[in-house]
Amino acid sequence: MDPNTAQLLFFGVIIVIVVGLMFRNGRKRQRDAATMTSGIKPGAEIMTASGIFATVVSVDEAENRITLRTGPTSELTVHRQAISRIVTPVADDGTELNGAPVVLDDAAADPAFGERVEPTRSEADDATRPTGGSASKASGD
Repeated sequence: MDPNTAQLLFFGVIIVIVVGLMFRNGRKRQRDAATMTSGIKPGAEIMTASGIFATVVSVDEAENRITLRTGPTSELTVHRQAISRIVTPVADDGTELNGAPVVLDDAAADPAFGERVEPTRSEADDATRPTGGSASKASGD
């Protein structure tokens, strides 16, 4: 076989292998994306492609729209493909995968602006306990 023909054949095989790997990775990415978007359910915590973290409120399968809650009073409607990853998935029975119930509004537990909150017993004990630096100086004298 001519050396030029052998080189041409070698480079042809390399190009075919590289193109084959590119198609394989592309199909794998498409399959993973389809699996992820089909698994989006209300109550799941997600991150959009623009970096917004939100909780899924509703999914419109017909128009590929998802309504997201980003805060106590703000909601967004985005296309299904705008979801980049699921941060906290939801099981079929409506609980998180670790078994804890899904809480859509965490702000209800926070005190209102200006509201005084009494410390719990463990926080009060920690406040009266001397810190390491001052206690060692006091006991060393």
